[in-house]
Amino acid sequence: MEVFISRVLRTGVLLSAGIIAVGLVLLFATGRTGYTPGPLDTATLTHWGSRHLFPTGMAEVVTGVLALRPFAIIALGLLVLIATPVIRVAASVVAFLFEGDTLYVFITLYVLTILIVSFLLGRAGG
Repeated sequence: MEVFISRVLRTGVLLSAGIIAVGLVLLFATGRTGYTPGPLDTATLTHWGSRHLFPTGMAEVVTGVLALRPFAIIALGLLVLIATPVIRVAASVVAFLFEGDTLYVFITLYVLTILIVSFLLGRAGG
């Protein structure tokens, strides 16, 4: 089971790193974030209060990725990285099911529920 869990974590981290790398290559190749009208400059990126400098929701990330916007691709990589531990917990539930360890199935289901509820509460609050 440990090998399976480690593969899930390794795959998530490598996938995330690959997606972020694609976004960075696109960012430096084009010189544009996909969200600012002009070329990439630090004055625009550090201007507090500016809106739409990067995607702030799942819908914006998806539409940005489809439009090949570098910041949206980088955001997708970060979302994959954030989701990796949650997927690890879900994979643990499946692994414990196959092992027939009912106690740990319920414990990991409890942890998974807390993670999902916390994401939903965070989304509702922000």
